[in-house]
Amino acid sequence: MYKKMILVMVAIVMALSVFSGCTGDNDGDGDAVSKLKIGVVYIGNISEPVGFSTEHYKGIMAAAKSLGIKESQILQREEVSDNDESCKEVFESLIANGCNVIIGTSYGYGTYMNDLANDPAYKDIIFMHCSGEYKNDVNFSNFFGRMYQARYLTGIVAGLKTETNKIGYVAAVGIPEVIRGINAFTLGVKSVNPDAEVIVRWTNTWGNPSIEKSTAETLISEGCDVITQHQDTDAAQIAARENKVWAIGYHSDMAVSSKEYNLTSAIWNLEAYYEQQFTDIINGEWKPGVAYWGGIKEGVVDIAPLSDNVAEGTQAKVDEVLAKFKDGSFDVFANYEIKDQDGNVKVTADTKLTDEELLSMMWFVEGVVGTID
Repeated sequence: MYKKMILVMVAIVMALSVFSGCTGDNDGDGDAVSKLKIGVVYIGNISEPVGFSTEHYKGIMAAAKSLGIKESQILQREEVSDNDESCKEVFESLIANGCNVIIGTSYGYGTYMNDLANDPAYKDIIFMHCSGEYKNDVNFSNFFGRMYQARYLTGIVAGLKTETNKIGYVAAVGIPEVIRGINAFTLGVKSVNPDAEVIVRWTNTWGNPSIEKSTAETLISEGCDVITQHQDTDAAQIAARENKVWAIGYHSDMAVSSKEYNLTSAIWNLEAYYEQQFTDIINGEWKPGVAYWGGIKEGVVDIAPLSDNVAEGTQAKVDEVLAKFKDGSFDVFANYEIKDQDGNVKVTADTKLTDEELLSMMWFVEGVVGTID
């Protein structure tokens, strides 16, 4: 009870002295910048050279620097589990330490952030959640990137490179975000190599190097000569390099990990997004209730430079499709026949999947070998 009272008092003080609400006029850019205090919670280690948490950290710090937000105004909490209520205590501690903007960078934080955002005591705290579906019209928004677009491009790279026609996918957790990425990657593979298949093995982890590496090694033992992944660590890339098969990274350009066996990576560019959000907060123009989902066109996601290891003609094909993403003339789940694993037609030449259907996707496309855990 005492702890709760302290947190409520902090929130009231912040409501009176920092913002007059999430939107509205501020009392001058310099003053608004100095009163900003940002709390960020990461599932991974931000000191790692690559990974999802690292990309958020880089984007946040670059945006802050450009806007004159001091490092002392940003409180970072690393390696915070997203599968139990302990993370809620971490968010509460950031608020108790004066943070008026809270950012959670993992899917599993959503339930706990939603509870806090809807607590009247915290109505003047801004909450931003990456990869989830929760939001409200008072102080809570969510954001993600259309990473499936970059996944499709890396699928093209894999489909043109494989010689065994077996491509291994080290999958994280069976949620729509991961399934959507697997499907898009597979569609990219099949667009250039109809004979290839994508073999999926689950780790049920976001960041367990031992499990991820051993899962990649299992796929390699089954004949996969290209490995890709959906985890925060580069363990699958290291397994590919050590076993002399080709590697496609995720989150960051993972060439540093796969080295001479690197092909490319599907990557995040989060600086521009965070800079816009922080600018809107400073100017009193930040809007709650938004579900942001930018893609290649907006510059939030991309494909890393192709290495010299890619098959002949790969750069030209990637450039062709990349241009179509940018001008809006092509998207992954629209206007051509797409079947699921059972042969059911899910998309036709004149239909497309809605964002709601993409965000709830729980089926595999034809060409994926594996089941959804």
